[in-house]
Amino acid sequence: MARFIKDKTAAYGLAPGEAVFIGTKKVDMPSLHVIDYHEETLEESHPENIDDIRVPKDRDSVSWINLYGVHDPEMVKSLADKFNLHPLVPEDIVNTGQRPKMEVYDDHLFFVLKMMHYNDKENRIYSEQLSIVLGDRYLLTFQERPGDVFQPLRTRLRKQIGRIRSERADYLAYSILDAVVDNYILLVERVGEKIEDLEVELLGNPGRKTLTKINDYKREMNYLRKSIRPAKEFIQQLSRQETELFRDSTRPFLKDLQDIATQALETVDTYRIMLTDHLDIYNSSISNRLNEIMKVLTIFSAIFIPLTFIAGVYGTNFVHMPELQWRFAYPVFWGVLIVVAILMLRFFKRKKWL
Repeated sequence: MARFIKDKTAAYGLAPGEAVFIGTKKVDMPSLHVIDYHEETLEESHPENIDDIRVPKDRDSVSWINLYGVHDPEMVKSLADKFNLHPLVPEDIVNTGQRPKMEVYDDHLFFVLKMMHYNDKENRIYSEQLSIVLGDRYLLTFQERPGDVFQPLRTRLRKQIGRIRSERADYLAYSILDAVVDNYILLVERVGEKIEDLEVELLGNPGRKTLTKINDYKREMNYLRKSIRPAKEFIQQLSRQETELFRDSTRPFLKDLQDIATQALETVDTYRIMLTDHLDIYNSSISNRLNEIMKVLTIFSAIFIPLTFIAGVYGTNFVHMPELQWRFAYPVFWGVLIVVAILMLRFFKRKKWL
């Protein structure tokens, strides 16, 4: 299935705001995880349904509600209705082919970005859509499946490390964005190390596997760029957005986040250029190798052409040819031909021409 765009046939012709799941179902049943905290206390729970969630009323407390699994549009819509979200928000949440973006509504902000991980066995990057809704005293996150890059953030909340427990929901939103963008850097570095290792292989004895690796890494870098570039754009938009939901004390952190996204994007572009150079080196190596083969074959041809010419002029019809009288001359003749052919094949294989 294509990773760069989702099949949106199911949503064709529907009215705006009508939520229809687009994507691949990645969990059997959706589940909820809620963290309510302020500077002094923290409570975690796993509500079984939306009605069990309490809308925070204490100005000093923050609620982080995380929904794993977005394939149930009714459940997503119920959670959105509980917090009075704009009707377009549930539609964007269940459409997992969204481009990273930010939407500004009256009393909440809506973000979409891609959270990615690297599969070592397949040498491939996989992503899931992360949707975030920021309100005054709450933060809603919607993931396609359990497993994310937020475990260090949850540890900081539980152990009251740093300033996060004393801050509002906007700082929690920044922390989540920071965890996702930091992971972009780690992924780029991870794939980048493999790209740099290709140089040794290219200068040695590149083959079809080398070309396959180059094309695979080019595809992964393009996939990363498709997610990082719009994420950088919406972070820039967020840093300039005039909204009371992001306080002035949090905005400098957004500037730092913007720098990290810029660094990730620039590194991706650097590796994309490097892969183009690798492809040029591969083509040059193959061309030079072909030239060496043609050089040796030309030498062989140059030696045997005059011999063939002489044999063609005089023929082999000499009176005194003792081999003609040998009983086993014919099988010996074929044996010599086969031995010469085998020796030539071994010579070509040792030269790695075959």
